[in-house]
Amino acid sequence: MNILAVDTTTFAGSIALLDKTKLIAEVNVNSSLTYSERLLPAVDFLLQTNGLKVQDMDGFAVAAGPGSFTGIRIGLSTVKSFSYASGKPVAPVSTLKALALKLRHPQGHLLCPVLDAKKGEIFAALFESKGGKLKESIAQDSYLPDRFFSLLPSHRIIFFIGNGVDVYRDKIFQYFKDKARFSRRSPFVAYEVGLLGYEMLKRKKGKSAQELEPLYLRKSQAEEKN
Repeated sequence: MNILAVDTTTFAGSIALLDKTKLIAEVNVNSSLTYSERLLPAVDFLLQTNGLKVQDMDGFAVAAGPGSFTGIRIGLSTVKSFSYASGKPVAPVSTLKALALKLRHPQGHLLCPVLDAKKGEIFAALFESKGGKLKESIAQDSYLPDRFFSLLPSHRIIFFIGNGVDVYRDKIFQYFKDKARFSRRSPFVAYEVGLLGYEMLKRKKGKSAQELEPLYLRKSQAEEKN
């Protein structure tokens, strides 16, 4: 099963080509350039290098949010166009869950993806990794940092990942001290989006282009003004 996975939810954008769970190729770029400038050229490069076309995909996976509202819209609209062109389904995946998947472990580790949501807020959740599977322990949502960190079990070791960790590292340390573990893994998650997407697609849980919806977790600035 050929899957094209796309993440445009942060500046650390990435695209991955998978055959089921096997990574075939990926393009990772951490840049402030807009995705309208770099997304399609990156997709073309990835597919052409492997002698493939959009129509050769068996399905698509896309990070549907949370993250940058503009990035999410561009990613979803691009993958929607691929789905329309090929008639193949799309698996919408949470950026937070994809980040947590980078830290999956067969033992019972607590994994905490944190994204900077701006305006003094974070997008965050807590997952527990058991046998390589992820169980959501604290719901994905937008939080005030102190509110979210107060919900976490301070007596247990927690592994943190995401661009929000850089912004709130001192606060995390205040709450968890030597129980906090800061990941050195890269911020690129297209491969993990593809892995989660594959699980959905093989269970026939993919969506049509018309059914795709963003996972914003809070109102956009335009919606707040209305």
